[in-house]
Amino acid sequence: MSASASDGGMRLAVDLGKLAEQCKVGDSIAINGVCLTIAQLQGSLAQFDVSGETLTKSTLGLVKPSSQVNVELAMKASDRFGGHFVLGHVDGTAAIKAIKRQGQFTDIKFAAGAELLAQMVGKGSVAVDGISLTTANVGKEGFSVSIIPETLNKTTLGQAKIGDMVNIETDIIIKTIKSAIDKILPREKLTVERLKELGF
Repeated sequence: MSASASDGGMRLAVDLGKLAEQCKVGDSIAINGVCLTIAQLQGSLAQFDVSGETLTKSTLGLVKPSSQVNVELAMKASDRFGGHFVLGHVDGTAAIKAIKRQGQFTDIKFAAGAELLAQMVGKGSVAVDGISLTTANVGKEGFSVSIIPETLNKTTLGQAKIGDMVNIETDIIIKTIKSAIDKILPREKLTVERLKELGF
């Protein structure tokens, strides 16, 4: 992985290895959970243009040359669906607060803002750096996940450290329901008079 900055954005280069054989210019690829478009492909080296907006909303600006990143190809419409919908549209970032290793398994706690936490439920879905996970707990200041050995071995979470920043994408179904409810329910204090104004 390498990066170069330009005009508030940057050009990100990632060695896709054997995945490059399935790719072409214009394809969408998730890098640490951020959906990017291949701008140039030379052998296994893919280059992506990353906008300033993406850099402010994600951790891609923090990635250093030679860093390991999580890479996922976009799902084809004909593929079998076996998990939760991960769109590559990062909702924000979180910091790793605690890591507790229990044999081959690892529990990780994340500190996250209220806006992200409002879009999560316990035993619901969340994507951390593009990794589809199940929340173990969701509290007022953060959330936790339990990581299985396969995920630790195949992703960057195996080398995670306390203080690391990660990209967070909350579940699209929860976001959609929350958005609909927010439009229906009044934001101000609900009174009898206000209910009458609303037609009740």
